[in-house]
Amino acid sequence: MTTIPSEATRHFAAKLRFETDPSDVKAAMDMGEDMVLVDSRGESAWRQGRIDGAIHLPTAEIAARAAQLIPEGVPVVVYCWGPGCNGSTRAALAFSILGYEVREMIGGFEYWSREGLPVVDDGGPVLRTPDALTAPVGAIDCAC
Repeated sequence: MTTIPSEATRHFAAKLRFETDPSDVKAAMDMGEDMVLVDSRGESAWRQGRIDGAIHLPTAEIAARAAQLIPEGVPVVVYCWGPGCNGSTRAALAFSILGYEVREMIGGFEYWSREGLPVVDDGGPVLRTPDALTAPVGAIDCAC
């Protein structure tokens, strides 16, 4: 008997293929997974704070500079401010047009920092306590 995937199954499978979240990105970074994390925000946002280990490539510059910064075939994860901003969607589109394997980090910089994950600014590390509304307090992960 052949099972035909439902429309919902196809939808959610595609979401997982093209989206990721802060805790999964952090886990992939910790495991040394081959990927480049791209902050697609502007210069002032970058200086204000960013994910430790990300490269800065504003969306407007992706078409002109991506090939110089990111080797062909290396997966890309993009982020912008947060769920109220579609900048990471525009950045992901720009990378996909160039042929990169790209995923959008849902929640963006906001949820990365609210989960207490490593953030730096021009002065160095920025320490934040995890927000109990976005991450389990005292646990390694949410086990979802």
